[in-house]
Amino acid sequence: MLISGGGRSALNLHAAFQRHAVDAITTIVIAHREEVSGVAHCRAAGMPVIIVPRDTPVLDDSIDRALEGANAELICLAGYLRKFRVGTRWTNRVLNMHPALLPAFGGKGMFGMHVHEAVLAAGRTETGCTVHLVDEEYDHGETIAQTRVPVLKGDTPESLAERVFAAECIAYPEAVALWIANAKFPNHARK
Repeated sequence: MLISGGGRSALNLHAAFQRHAVDAITTIVIAHREEVSGVAHCRAAGMPVIIVPRDTPVLDDSIDRALEGANAELICLAGYLRKFRVGTRWTNRVLNMHPALLPAFGGKGMFGMHVHEAVLAAGRTETGCTVHLVDEEYDHGETIAQTRVPVLKGDTPESLAERVFAAECIAYPEAVALWIANAKFPNHARK
């Protein structure tokens, strides 16, 4: 998993793995800064965390080496705010959660509260979350799962974000389980 902030999505996925709701384990969490609060949260939950500083020469190669060293089969972007290099190495092996019903409110700069503010400004009555395969374009890859969430009268970006995150907590683990059920990787120990 790759994180940039508080690690809530990573913790949610890890909890689903721990309670065996999803047949997976967390092999590594990567962040770019030690002081990101998610680093401490993930470590406290027992996840292996490494820091790959943003100023590391050939950053994408360093991330690839860390993921390969951890035998990662699926990469989950969990609030990761940098473009992930998929290339041929990770094609169809990277998932991301987006806090809207893609393709609406997606693309560069559309993350977190920016998305919820845009949904409200557009007067939408419905939003949600989308789990998608990551490709070389922002928020573009094939949709794996979507969950709809109503926009309520009087919603603020914060209140809407909380309801969307509650939907994400269900949708992301379900999408990972679906990906695993359809994947054919020799290192994945099936129960």
